[in-house]
Amino acid sequence: MRSILIVDDEKHTRDGLSAVLSDSYDVLAASNADEAIKMLDAEPFDAVITDLRMAGKSGISVIDKTISLPDKPVCIMLTAYGNMETAVEAMKHGATDFLAKPVDVDRLEKTLADALEKRDEQRRLADESKRRHAASAKKSGGENAVVESSHADAGCLIANSPQMRGVVEKAVQVAHSKASVLITGETGTGKELVAHLIHSSSPRKDKPFLPVHCAALPANLLESELFGYEKGAFTGATRRRIGRFEAANGGTIFLDEIGEIDAQTQVKLLRFLETKTFERLGSTESITVDVRVVSATNKDLKAMGERGEYREDLYYRLNVVEIKIPPLREHRADIEPLLKSYISFFARENDMEPIEIEPDALEVLSKYDWPGNIRELRNFCENIVVMNPTRKLSAKNLDAKFSFPTRHGASAPALSRKENELELIRKALEASGGNKSKAAEMLGISRRTIHRKLDELRGEADKRK
Repeated sequence: MRSILIVDDEKHTRDGLSAVLSDSYDVLAASNADEAIKMLDAEPFDAVITDLRMAGKSGISVIDKTISLPDKPVCIMLTAYGNMETAVEAMKHGATDFLAKPVDVDRLEKTLADALEKRDEQRRLADESKRRHAASAKKSGGENAVVESSHADAGCLIANSPQMRGVVEKAVQVAHSKASVLITGETGTGKELVAHLIHSSSPRKDKPFLPVHCAALPANLLESELFGYEKGAFTGATRRRIGRFEAANGGTIFLDEIGEIDAQTQVKLLRFLETKTFERLGSTESITVDVRVVSATNKDLKAMGERGEYREDLYYRLNVVEIKIPPLREHRADIEPLLKSYISFFARENDMEPIEIEPDALEVLSKYDWPGNIRELRNFCENIVVMNPTRKLSAKNLDAKFSFPTRHGASAPALSRKENELELIRKALEASGGNKSKAAEMLGISRRTIHRKLDELRGEADKRK
């Protein structure tokens, strides 16, 4: 049962609230702020309901205590002197909500239940984000553990090259603002890592970072995932659900593959960016939150807008600041440290000796274009660590593809981005035995995106017939 601490110097108020809430909660009471602070030090509470004006210290001191706790409880302020100035003061100090005396019991119970539900959802999503990020770091070779840049607090990226140092510097610079950021670049360049860097370098770093992979969700589910829904909003909505924007309040939401969202969600997202308000599906009540929006795409949203395929006004709202991540072939100075870092990680992960890359192999790998970018390099490193029994890698042991002329060099015709994408999908399907889900996981994209790209390929093939 959840525990509630009631703080009020009026005995009849303490007793009355305790009687009302004790059927649903484990309730304790304190007659003043000092007593409450001692109780908060002694044991955790899920929620605190405190009067504002009391003999001795005010309820503000109780709120100040709650926000210093590692497991911060929901905090609701009560006062007989209800006015906007009092409400604003309480909220500034960290109160979750504000109610005037005499207390409307039904409203108090609803406010308390809503606040606890929201906190639970925030924790669930934050834990989910941490697990996903830990799994991603593990899968990617511990990218967060191999930072080398000119910024001590830069966080997530190897940045030996001037190009990547520029990316890191721009991310750290914009982190301290509230501006929306659009991260662009080819598949596999590390866009989510840059989003993490922006969040971890910002004043919001102790608040939630919630990623949403837009292409992985059908259009009818994406809107409800972002904005939440009320019970009965649609078939199967058996309870109210808080969306990602509401759960990320105070923090950062990362919208990956933002070019994949449908027209209806684009409209609702645009309104949120303009007003910071939204409604849950099935509700007319406006909710206001403070969320930093960072989005990412490998598409040219401006060109899509000009063709009528994407809202231009949304594009400009998302793209207040653009951070473009160069493909790996454009910052080759990072190839060697990336190779060594990933090889070291996967050797530890698999309890194996590291692979020694001989100079001739390193020369070949440094000249290779890595069309799959850092993701392709990471997968290559995992493969050679696991499959090389000699623990040495020379040029003669490399796959023939690494010795081909660079596809962006003068000796071979350049492939378009679409051709590169389709080639990567073809290779991933080949490596996964035709399993589209596994291929999508290898490439870090959704199964739906693979289907769409394959449809494009078939359409072009039909045109050539």
